[in-house]
Formats: sequence, C-alpha cells, structure tokens
Amino acid sequence: MSTTTPQGGGYDSPVKTAFAFSGAIFAGTILTTVGIFQILTGIAAVAEDTVYVKGIDYVYQFDLTAWGWIHIVLGAIAVAVGIGLLLGQTWARIAGIVIAVIGSISAFAFMPYYPFWALAMLALYIFVIWSLAQLMSSRAEY
Repeated sequence: MSTTTPQGGGYDSPVKTAFAFSGAIFAGTILTTVGIFQILTGIAAVAEDTVYVKGIDYVYQFDLTAWGWIHIVLGAIAVAVGIGLLLGQTWARIAGIVIAVIGSISAFAFMPYYPFWALAMLALYIFVIWSLAQLMSSRAEY
C-alpha cells in the first residue's frame, strides 16, 4: 500500500517558498527604486518650479511645491518599506501594498505635470502591488 499526501495548489512547499522569496525580493527592489525616484522628483519640484510644465487645468491641482513635498514623503516611506521587504520583515508586506496604492494614486494625480514619468511610476507601483499580492496569497514564510 502506498500513501499519498495531498498537495495544495499543485505546488510543493519548497516551490511556494522560493516563489514567495523571489516575489519579496522583486517587490522590495522595485519599491526602493521607485521611492528613490520619487524623492528625486520631489526635490526637483521643491527646488525649481520651472522643471515641470503646467498644462491644462486639472481637477487634482496642487502647487508644485506641495507636490514636491508629497513626493519626498511618499518616496521616503517607500524606501523604508522596500528595505523592510528586503530584510524579510512581516509588517512590510501589507505596508508595501498600502504605500504602493497611495503612490499609484499620487502618480495618477501628478499626470498633468509630467505624464510619461507618472505613467512609468504608476506601472512600477502596479508591479509592486501584484508581486506583494502574490506573496500574501502564497502564505509562505521567507
């Protein structure tokens, strides 16, 4: 007689653990990189208002200096959470999704000032959300 053990989801535990670990590394790296980019974007907006061109009037209109400080704060938090993900901190998983959602909203609202850059940031934040959601659904410890 042979005994079999059911395997959840078709993957064995080492594969799930490796997938979750690589997802955490990906999310941590991208979140740290996007955070640094946001800090640099914020510094450019605070230091020199003429870097960005104001186009048409927009519903989510703020002063460029205010946008600069928003980007600096969000970027600093994103870098801290990204480093937490790279260090394997459990709190950083949910915090990463939260900061990526907030960053996505800010990238969308910043679109009239620098549209292509805002779209690039939005895409990177979506990759972070996807990666962390996969990590959370795998329920594997890394």
